[in-house]
Amino acid sequence: MPLAVMKGPRPSAATSGNMAATVLDTCPNNMFVLRLTRFMSTLVLLLFFYLAVCSAHQDFINDSPVSPASHRLLASTCPKMDSKNSSECSKKVVEASQNRCALTLLDADFFNDAKVEEIAKGAKELNIPIIRANRKLVASVNGGLHNPSPLVFNPEWSTDKSHYNKSKFNHPSPSGIQRPEHEEDIAFMSVLELAELIKTKKITSEELTSLFLKRLKRYNPVLEAVITYTEDLAYEQAKEADKLLSQGVYLGPLHGIPYGLKDIISVPHYRTTWGSTTFKTQVLNVEAWVYKRLKSAGAVLVAKLVTGSLAYDDIWFGGRTRNPWNIEEFSTGSSAGPAACTSAGMVPFAIGSETAGSITYPASRCGVTALRPTFGTVGRTGVMSLSESLDKLGPFCRYAADCAVILDAIRGKDPDDLSSRDIPFPDPFSVDITKLTVGYLEDADKEVVNVLESKGVKMVPFKLNYTVDSVQGILNFTMDVDVLAHFDEWQRSGKDDDYEAQDQWPVELRRARVVSAVDYFQAQRARGKLIQEVKESFTVDAFIGNAIDWERVCMGNLVGLPVIVVPTGFKMISNPPSSGTRRRTTVNTGIYAPPNHDHIALALAMAYQSPTNHHKQRPPIDDLGPNDKIPNPPTVTIPPRRLHLH
Repeated sequence: MPLAVMKGPRPSAATSGNMAATVLDTCPNNMFVLRLTRFMSTLVLLLFFYLAVCSAHQDFINDSPVSPASHRLLASTCPKMDSKNSSECSKKVVEASQNRCALTLLDADFFNDAKVEEIAKGAKELNIPIIRANRKLVASVNGGLHNPSPLVFNPEWSTDKSHYNKSKFNHPSPSGIQRPEHEEDIAFMSVLELAELIKTKKITSEELTSLFLKRLKRYNPVLEAVITYTEDLAYEQAKEADKLLSQGVYLGPLHGIPYGLKDIISVPHYRTTWGSTTFKTQVLNVEAWVYKRLKSAGAVLVAKLVTGSLAYDDIWFGGRTRNPWNIEEFSTGSSAGPAACTSAGMVPFAIGSETAGSITYPASRCGVTALRPTFGTVGRTGVMSLSESLDKLGPFCRYAADCAVILDAIRGKDPDDLSSRDIPFPDPFSVDITKLTVGYLEDADKEVVNVLESKGVKMVPFKLNYTVDSVQGILNFTMDVDVLAHFDEWQRSGKDDDYEAQDQWPVELRRARVVSAVDYFQAQRARGKLIQEVKESFTVDAFIGNAIDWERVCMGNLVGLPVIVVPTGFKMISNPPSSGTRRRTTVNTGIYAPPNHDHIALALAMAYQSPTNHHKQRPPIDDLGPNDKIPNPPTVTIPPRRLHLH
């Protein structure tokens, strides 16, 4: 909440004069009193205005503007008044008031005058030099690509490593897959189906690359979901994939498969813009760890996809990304490009990221299957950093089975990311779901519950209980302070004035500037209490519930829980045209598992998708319906952006 700018009535000129006289009464009479009256009157007017703007308390204005503390300070510092020490006296009043005002912003206005003066002296002599030295050492480069914090968050609930499997699992290979006649049908095949076409040489990687680049260029003018086409690199990688296959070398299910990367992930020789005006020409000649993993698996990068500016929401320097299922809507969340492009069949899969909602929200809005894995599963070297204890990378796909295959390719310990780990990842394709007990919350999709129950899963009503009532606030403190640490120079140099949406990062990071180290650490202790309580309450193998409930998004990210978002149906858009439309609002749910149990969530999602076909539906970007035109700008009221969709 913003602090009140002014509370109570403004002082009159006469009142101000009396204030000045009050100040002068605290110093012994002398020959300069009359001459100083006008000067002090002006000074106190300015002082009063400053205090009124700063104060967050009603009684601060109602009381005397020159507090008893200031009287005492004057009495102790101005025993004799002359032209020199009268100026010093006034300076002391202003400085003491400023320091006390600053402490109110930290909820620390409980010190006596001597202690306030001691704090100010210590801050100037000790704190500020240390702050500046540290900033010079590590904060001159924005984005946190260097100098990671050694304070590493580990979400593990158990030290048991018996289930850890570093080797890749044997994914199923669909048999009898034939190449469709129409390119549209090829574009919406699963990764595993496309892999079978490549492996059996029914299609080449170069043909697939050409097809998806064509679709990216065809639909991007409407969706605004692509930042950079990596066409030269894509054809080079595709030709290499085809060459290897002709030599009898097959790298696995991602061999020759095109994909896109959210544009916070660096690739040498191509822009990594972070979606921001400030960084839109930036080229980071760093191979991100996740890009290296995909390259070694034979995947073909075709585009850098839209990230909301500095990974916040769906607004970027080139526009605002739209939802393929209803292009009058926006996609929400900063992984807007990966979600929209996967939904529209512009790429078979994409890699996005989440700090607090940027996988779950756009996946839900755009009707795709997406996995936010356990924190630390995927290395983040070469990726723009917001919060080192919250940032996660994960796949956007149309099929849960594809998410499993892609996670298997990109997981593992990144030597330059202190938070990354070799987590246990048993084969999700071999999980016996009939031995699982799965809870369902009140807002769980009933079709998912019924389908899983029909497949032998024990389904039970469930509620995740914890007493911590400041979950959203803990998330805010953790994320905003961490982001500011990574973008300190950006704010100090005034670049936040160029930010694309002034109600987003600029406001949040200015507020973060006055979160004290003590209160940040208390938030982390509260986070620890939350983790322990969630662990104790998590008495099932997994649970099902709404994927975009904001409290649940905050809780899941703070605890490090994996969740897979699955589309479960569609409903009519609000205010449809009278002539009819094929545009739809997507319906979805989330399947949550404990940390390091991503395979359980994936197995349940695959079990649900095997008899259903919601995930196979295609958005109506070519055929909206009879006489249905999209007005530009939209006439439908777009709900306000939700804060913290990172």
